[in-house]
Amino acid sequence: MQVYPNRFNATLKEGLQPFYLIFGDEPQQKLTAINQIREVATEQGFDERQTLVADAQFDWSTLLEATQTLSLFSARQYIELELPTGKPGTQGSKILTELSAQNNPDILLVIHGAKIGKDVQNSKWFKAIDKHGTYVPCYPLEGNALQQWLMEQMRTQGLQVTPDVTRLLAEYCEGNLLAASQEIEKLCLLYPNGNPTLEEVEQAVVDQSRYNVFQLIDVLLAGDSQKSVKMLYRLESEGVEPNIIMWALTREWQTLRALQASKQAGQAINWNQHRIWKNRQGMYLSALQRLSPIHMQQLQHKLNIMDSALKQSQVERPYVELCHLCLLFIPMSLENFALI
Repeated sequence: MQVYPNRFNATLKEGLQPFYLIFGDEPQQKLTAINQIREVATEQGFDERQTLVADAQFDWSTLLEATQTLSLFSARQYIELELPTGKPGTQGSKILTELSAQNNPDILLVIHGAKIGKDVQNSKWFKAIDKHGTYVPCYPLEGNALQQWLMEQMRTQGLQVTPDVTRLLAEYCEGNLLAASQEIEKLCLLYPNGNPTLEEVEQAVVDQSRYNVFQLIDVLLAGDSQKSVKMLYRLESEGVEPNIIMWALTREWQTLRALQASKQAGQAINWNQHRIWKNRQGMYLSALQRLSPIHMQQLQHKLNIMDSALKQSQVERPYVELCHLCLLFIPMSLENFALI
């Protein structure tokens, strides 16, 4: 059974499952979900907790022994198994499948790790565990989903704020929910009355937003120039190599050009061929409406110049030039700017 983090605590109140699968690349939601399980498990008599990490040297018999050996001081065993790669291997798959069949009410097993793909979710061991438990996918939050999460977190901690405050905090902490939680705790300490104004929050919080190159591409496709510049600034401050961003921009130009060629030929776009899933197709259609064939030719020319300059180490301020290239995806006229 799949349950998203915002509904997970409610399902816990309905009763514990013998197995939990918590995977994703958003650490704050994972930590919150695990802590919620720990609290309910302690209340229900799972007094002894074991923590295991299934790295390359892990002996899977250790997990099997942990589920079969009860302590003299506790009748119920709580086990957390970290699966860094999301793939337990042949031996691990076999043991996890066997454990799912036993379904011991005195054993609670929580398996957690980084983001997993459909290959893992369709594996025999995962399906067997999921059949008797709960899967909680923890993905980064953006837009309205992020603002709703922030509002809920602040409400839970006694803060009553305006929508403007929520939007500001979302902008400052996007991509970094751990920082968002810390900022909310700070606001609770600074304003115990629970009603900080927008001006007070602006003075108190620090911009700790974090992004990756793929998020930058989505913002460019959506045509948001202001946010794309902010993302580039963040990527530069985090030390992301300019070549990585250049690779992403070139790849995106190639995809857009192929889609544009299909439209010009009067053909229906084959989204599967370009590996563009339904939730992103709207962004590409929006970009194609803005970018004419002439814009695409200009962009290709600038990309070629920048690529050559980077390879020859002839760019003094690569992120300034990358900013110009990103703005061409909007598109914005750069007639008064000289690239390189």
